[in-house]
Amino acid sequence: MMHKIKNEYIPTTVSHPGETLLDLLEERGISQAELAERTGRPKKTINEIIRGKSGIIPETAIQLERVLRVPARFWLERQRHYDEFIARKIAEERLRQEVDWLKTIPIAKMISMGWVRKNSDKAAQLNEVLTFFGVNSPDEWRLLWRRPQVVYRKSSVFKHNPEATSAWLRKGELEAQQILCNEYDESEFRIALSTIRSLTRHTPDRFIEEVVSRCAVCGVAVVFIPPLPKVRIYGVTRWITPRKALIQLSLRGRFEDLLWFTFFHESGHILIHGKRDVFIEEGGIRDKDEQEADTFARDFLIPPEKFAVFTRNSKYISKAQVLSFAKQLDISPAIVAGRLQHERILPRSHMNDLRRRYQFVNELG
Repeated sequence: MMHKIKNEYIPTTVSHPGETLLDLLEERGISQAELAERTGRPKKTINEIIRGKSGIIPETAIQLERVLRVPARFWLERQRHYDEFIARKIAEERLRQEVDWLKTIPIAKMISMGWVRKNSDKAAQLNEVLTFFGVNSPDEWRLLWRRPQVVYRKSSVFKHNPEATSAWLRKGELEAQQILCNEYDESEFRIALSTIRSLTRHTPDRFIEEVVSRCAVCGVAVVFIPPLPKVRIYGVTRWITPRKALIQLSLRGRFEDLLWFTFFHESGHILIHGKRDVFIEEGGIRDKDEQEADTFARDFLIPPEKFAVFTRNSKYISKAQVLSFAKQLDISPAIVAGRLQHERILPRSHMNDLRRRYQFVNELG
């Protein structure tokens, strides 16, 4: 499970520990020269510390502890706070030179969905986005997501909108990190899929938690991530580690049969194809791997021999027959209706009332 870090107070200004040292010397009536003699440090070193030109190193902190009876950890902690403050100020100035990059990111949508927090200060907002992506600067984002060897780049949606697409992919990765999974077990995953197949009859409030938990036991993290504008992806399959796979679903298309077909399609990639590959399901041209995953999903949901018998006399198939066939297979009627439409046995306009439409809660209203 991903560890959450509590919000920390970040001061707007931090003084150098040399100021504290000077106040203490004046309070005790000790000159800089005397302190240098007592600690064995050069006068120049003491003066530079007091003027904020040099920091307090561990050796000096121990010497100050002996002479002034103030713990070394106090001086080192003051120095650490000051160094961090200066580093943050420098980093903030660098960020201010990069804020225009935010214009390429769907920041408003990411804020509305709670992926990042809203901040009126542009540098702070950029920091939020960079933290979300897990990179230090827009340059590192470009190196990570836009270099030629990145496997996502073969996707047309990634080529046309890499910023939004990478945000959607990254959100899936973050969600998957929070799902505690066993090591991947192919045989257990096949068994889980057989059980999940019957869950297609239920509504999301019943099946989502069950799908996630059953797959996690087999080493597969399943996440449902709301689609972003211009990110026309149904689902993604990739391996986070050699022992943990990820299936990321978007509800693009909304109809339940599309969701389930995508889920079993992505499951087919896990079972059939290599762990180094990344599969982005966005429709369009079907290569060999996509066709194999399509076939797996199609035949797993509705066995070919049973479908052949059901459609033997396909001149007219009634709604009652579809409902009866779906009940016999223990699957959602939407899957049968969607398959008949896809095979052009039914017109696209027929029996859509059997196909429920799903929507993420945070997209409503």
